[in-house]
Amino acid sequence: MFVDQVTVEVEAGKGGDGMVAFRHEKFVPFGGPAGGDGGHGGSIVLYVDPGLRTLMDFRYQRHFHAKAGGNGQGKQMYGRKAEDIRLAVPAGTAVYDADTHTQIGDLTRNGQELVVAKGGRGGRGNVHFVSPKNTAPEIAENGEPGQHRYVTLELKVLADVGLVGFPSVGKSTLLSVVTSAKPKIAAYQFTTLTPNLGMVQLDDGSDFVMADLPGLIEGASTGVGLGFQFLRHVERTRVILHLVEMDPENGREPLDDYHQIRQELETYDDTILARPQLVVATKMDLPGASERFAAFKQALLDEGVEAKNIYAISSITHDGVKPLMQDTAKALATAPVFTPKATAEQADYIYKPEEQAVTVTRDADGTFILGGTKVERMFKMANLDHDDGALRFARQLRSLGVDDALREAGAQTGDLVAIDDFTFEFVE
Repeated sequence: MFVDQVTVEVEAGKGGDGMVAFRHEKFVPFGGPAGGDGGHGGSIVLYVDPGLRTLMDFRYQRHFHAKAGGNGQGKQMYGRKAEDIRLAVPAGTAVYDADTHTQIGDLTRNGQELVVAKGGRGGRGNVHFVSPKNTAPEIAENGEPGQHRYVTLELKVLADVGLVGFPSVGKSTLLSVVTSAKPKIAAYQFTTLTPNLGMVQLDDGSDFVMADLPGLIEGASTGVGLGFQFLRHVERTRVILHLVEMDPENGREPLDDYHQIRQELETYDDTILARPQLVVATKMDLPGASERFAAFKQALLDEGVEAKNIYAISSITHDGVKPLMQDTAKALATAPVFTPKATAEQADYIYKPEEQAVTVTRDADGTFILGGTKVERMFKMANLDHDDGALRFARQLRSLGVDDALREAGAQTGDLVAIDDFTFEFVE
């Protein structure tokens, strides 16, 4: 089954907690603090696997959670770092934030990686908090929470040449003739429901990948028919073969078909029409096709299409197929590489959520609720099991401007303030 779009949940591992510990060996006077740091949590990493052609592996497993780092130990022993979860995706996978719909990465090269959820760093042990005023601190940090988000993966087929055109114009038949691919072929519209790939190998040793893309119809760029779910596969092709059938009995005008498909491509991405495009008249073995092609070709010439870019073939008799493939290879050799519109390729991308300022709200009971990315992370990393740690957390809140924000919200001495599940009294 061909799967080209899926949304998955990724959650990186929490960092390990730092340790409050002291040396107690008999022959080590004034041993001092010796609490070790926690290990880093595991990250979620996407990487390109050249052997994959679909996102099928994500169809039945869509939740990925990395392990937390190990906690620090005494004698300054560090916690174990958790292993990353590495997820293989096919080349051509674009990655989007599922909530904001912004593109965050584009995996197109073998070996390319993308960190979509970074593991939390390990908390520091009390050995890091020694000062001249506090030589035996009972302060340590909890591990930083791992990042959690939903991402949408979209596969955009990586092919050198793309076949476009109305349904049943002969795209699948041509692909089956020039490659070893076995697409479904039948005498009804929308036979092809997923892109098919095949390798064209010519006598001169040149080769290229050709994609038979599902049939487009008028309004495809707005979701009509198979819609734009397959238009994205055209983005990465460097040469387009636009197939138009010459069957006199199909009830449509070839020139109208040609214009409608070009309109859908341009509406979806106006850079698509800038790449080399060969117009291919198909089904020339049918009675009356030659006369129809003559009128169609003349109309294209009148519109400025060069004669060298107009071809007539029959995939049944193979007439004109070989010259078409040879000229396609020549066009491909000089075709530039087009960057898809709105592509944001970042091989070293690491997801970083937007930092939110301190927020203060009040619930029905009159308790002031503190929020904000920094405050919540600071709370989760605070070790409140010791007095020193609680005092340090209070100083951190004050330096962040929490006291001023509470006063502005109307808080007075004795009012309750809550952060997550932790509640304390506000004191002026």
